[in-house]
Amino acid sequence: MKRRGLLSATLGGAAGLSIGAAKPAQRLLTGMDRLAADSWAALRGERAGIVANPTAVDREYRHLVDRMHADGVTIGGIFGPEHGFRGSAQAGGSEGAGVDARTGLTVYDAYLATVDTWAQMFTAAGVRVIVFDIQDIGARFYTYIYTLYDSMAAAARLGLRYLVLDRPNPIGGRAYGPMMTDGFTSGVGRLKLVQQHGMTVGELARFYNGEFLGGKVDLELVTCRGWDARRFTGGLDLPWVLPSPNVPTPDTALVYPGTGMFEGVSALSEGRGTTRPFELIGGPGFDYRWGDRVAALNLPGVAFREAYFTPTFNKFVGELCAGVEVKVVDRTAFDPIRTAVGMLVEARKEAAFRWRLDGSRYWIDLLTGSTRLRTTIDAGGSVADVVGAWSGELAAFEAQRRKYLLYPRSGA
Repeated sequence: MKRRGLLSATLGGAAGLSIGAAKPAQRLLTGMDRLAADSWAALRGERAGIVANPTAVDREYRHLVDRMHADGVTIGGIFGPEHGFRGSAQAGGSEGAGVDARTGLTVYDAYLATVDTWAQMFTAAGVRVIVFDIQDIGARFYTYIYTLYDSMAAAARLGLRYLVLDRPNPIGGRAYGPMMTDGFTSGVGRLKLVQQHGMTVGELARFYNGEFLGGKVDLELVTCRGWDARRFTGGLDLPWVLPSPNVPTPDTALVYPGTGMFEGVSALSEGRGTTRPFELIGGPGFDYRWGDRVAALNLPGVAFREAYFTPTFNKFVGELCAGVEVKVVDRTAFDPIRTAVGMLVEARKEAAFRWRLDGSRYWIDLLTGSTRLRTTIDAGGSVADVVGAWSGELAAFEAQRRKYLLYPRSGA
C-alpha cells in the first residue's frame, strides 16, 4: 500500500481511510496496527524520532519502538514524556535521558521540554520525521496533549514531517466542561480547550495545526479503523496499557476529567496511593453523610458506594479517609464533570473542606480554567448553576472543532 493510501493530510478530509462506524465483526485497528501491516512503508528511507510511552503497543502488547527496531526502521531517537518512555516515573516525574536497554537507542527526556528544547533534541537526533503514538485519556489537564503540541511546533520550525498514529479516545467523543481562559494557563491547562475535549490525538493534532499553529505543520495521520467516537475503550476488543501510574484501567479514564478536579481540594484525597485512584474520593474530616447527600442528587449514570481507605502516598499517607467510590453504571448517560461538580457542591458544606492553595493561586482555578467554578460553589451555587455557566462556551468549542473531527459522533 502506498504511503498516501494510509495517510491523511493536515486539514483535508479522510480520503482513502476507512473511518466509518465499525461493523460488529470488524476488529478495531489503531494507527500503529495499520502502519505495521503496511511494513512501515511511510518511514522507509527516513530517520525517525519516536514520541511514545508504554501505551504504544499492538494487539500482542509488542511495543512500537521494539517492532520498528527489529524490522529495520532507522530510529534516530526516542522522546519520553511525563512518566518516561518505559513508564517507570510517578506523577510529575520523568525517567531522564539515557540509552534504552532493550534496543540500545538514545532516549531524550522530553518532560517539561519547551519548543526550543524539542527543536534542539530533534536536531541532535538528526531526525527527519516525528512519529507520535501515545494513548491520551481525554482531559485538558492530562499532559500528553501538550507533549503533542510542543513537539508539533518544533517540527514545524525545523520543517520536519509529523506523523500521528491515532488511537481511540477511551472515553468517547463528547465534549464537556468549561473552557480555559486567559490568565489561568499552566502545565495542567495550556491551551484553549474545554475540560473534556472529546477528541483523539489525531483529531487534536488537526485542531492544533488549524487553530494554533497556522497550518505550518507537515502533518500526516494514520487513523483508526473500525472505531467511532460513540464507543468507549472499556467495551472494546483493544489492549489497555495504563497510560500513567494512576490511570490503571479504562474506568479510571472515564471518571478522570471530573474527579481529577479533587487535586484542587486539600481536604480530600483523589485516591492516589490506593488501587482505585480517581474513583475513591475521601478525607479524614469526612464521613458517610457527605456520600449520602451526593447520592441523593441522583446524578445520571453513576452510583456512589460508601468507602474508607488509607493512602500509601500523596495526600493523607497512613490516615483513614472516609468518602465514596464513584461507580459508573451507564457510560452513555454519565457526565464526569457534572458528577464531580455535584460532589464538590456537597463537600463544600463540610467544615473540613478546604480548596488547595499553591502560593497565591487556587489549584482548582488552574484545573477548571477560571475562578468561576470555585466562586460559584463558595457562594452556595447549585450543580445547575455551575454547569449552566459554561453552556455557551461549550457550544462554541463544539462548533470550532467540528471540521477537524475524523470519526462519527452523535450531534457532531
